[in-house]
Amino acid sequence: MAVTETAPGEAMAGHTAVEEPSAARSAHEGILRRQSARESAARTYARALPIVPVRARGLTIEGADGRRYLDCLSGAGTLALGHNHPVVLEAIRKVLDSGAPLHVLDLATPVKDAFITELFRTLPPGLADHARVQFCGPAGTDAVEAAFKLVRAATGRNGMLAFAGAYHGMTSGALEASGDAFDVRVARLPYPQDYRCPFGVGGPHGAELAARWTESVLDDPKSGVPLPAGMILEPVQGEGGVLPAPDAWMRRMRRITADRSIPLIADEVQTGVGRTGAFWAVEHSGITPDVMVLSKAIGGSLPLAVVVYRDDLDVWEPGAHAGTFRGNQLAMAAGTATMAYVRENGLTERAATLGARMLDQLRGLSREFSVIGDVRGRGLMIGMEMVETGEGEDEGDGRAVARPGGSNGTAETGRSGGPDEDPGFAGLLGSIGLSSADGAGAVVMPGSIPSPRPASPELAVAVQQECLRRGLIVELGGRHASVVRLLPPLTITDDQATAVLDRLADAVAAVARSHGSGAGRQQQRRRRSEGTG
Repeated sequence: MAVTETAPGEAMAGHTAVEEPSAARSAHEGILRRQSARESAARTYARALPIVPVRARGLTIEGADGRRYLDCLSGAGTLALGHNHPVVLEAIRKVLDSGAPLHVLDLATPVKDAFITELFRTLPPGLADHARVQFCGPAGTDAVEAAFKLVRAATGRNGMLAFAGAYHGMTSGALEASGDAFDVRVARLPYPQDYRCPFGVGGPHGAELAARWTESVLDDPKSGVPLPAGMILEPVQGEGGVLPAPDAWMRRMRRITADRSIPLIADEVQTGVGRTGAFWAVEHSGITPDVMVLSKAIGGSLPLAVVVYRDDLDVWEPGAHAGTFRGNQLAMAAGTATMAYVRENGLTERAATLGARMLDQLRGLSREFSVIGDVRGRGLMIGMEMVETGEGEDEGDGRAVARPGGSNGTAETGRSGGPDEDPGFAGLLGSIGLSSADGAGAVVMPGSIPSPRPASPELAVAVQQECLRRGLIVELGGRHASVVRLLPPLTITDDQATAVLDRLADAVAAVARSHGSGAGRQQQRRRRSEGTG
């Protein structure tokens, strides 16, 4: 049932949208018109989400037109505690009421000291006791640029390693390391994934192939890739399609880089502060990176970005990296309050438990509607990939049989085509020491590996629009913008999670019906329940 959230504290009612007074609707439309006329053509979220927020609390946003929404965008993962959490507001008020300076460049203050103390308390073992922190400009991309400058200065080398599908920001250096770069000056490596594995196998085998490819690029004197200054990776690729890196692969990347004296940079801009079910996503694999790039949630909803790194990398001269707004006192206070609240209230464990439950329910939904190709994620970082379906195809037709062994502990959806159909496949395996027909102890490849359906950005947009109609805000991402993403605050309640999933399921059903998908399976289910089938 489609529902629109009522005022905070009231029960949600089915199908009862808030009545929009004409004056409020007129003001709402006028602001949107002026935005369109005056703001840059580069604006993004405003195009898909024609909302004018005027009030917000927790998971809820209220627009100028009086409509209320459940916000599963959360400032692209910035709002770990949701909108205007009381502890965040209190921390900000405390600074404002104290008369403390709001802008101090990189001078020491009690607010900054408290922030660093709380931050270091949360860092992975092995880094906190030997760490330095550099405050950067206010965005994550600034921290990425700083990390690149740091490792280049420390190693005396220039090149960087990054991964296909990555997103590290919108400034020049960060874009060079991202998946949609045009001028490629950073070596690209395969990032493991199950559903669209670049090697066509997925699971542990796909991750092993990706790791061996990385070793080959680094060790082959004719690979064209000299020893780099660093490797940057995301423990979960967010914009790349919500792809959790396998823990074993993460440990392998740590060994590969450590053995070759290559600093490993973990981009935790979106995954940090409990989002994935651990305070930092690298903790799932137990690795300690040399450098961590942090932003979004560490500012408690306000702009803040830092680089944390091993003290032996701290070779910068004074002023080698700076930024006018690196002393944002309000953001540091809000960030300290946010990190402490997440740590003290077990929100990382909550994200892991609730995220697993939401993933299970969405996988159940994917078995009902073939427009959903894959469901994946970690903690409260969840993605649902929309795919094309054959014309006139019933839900049961052409669906891949799930098989165990997914890189993040989930079942893999199948693929078509494989080593028997690709003469070069066996050669690829052999070139890196694997075989599809070796005996015990070797990697054994299945004879037929089904292929996923083409991604469907059109269906993803349709789901996003149907969600918005039902009072739910979701993001799109992935290689083809075909992944519907959920990034709810870590404070989301069980009832709110149910409401989110109900609205999302309703939206998917509406899109499936409009595209002729799902009717056959639903009719069969209805006939069985009525005793006529």
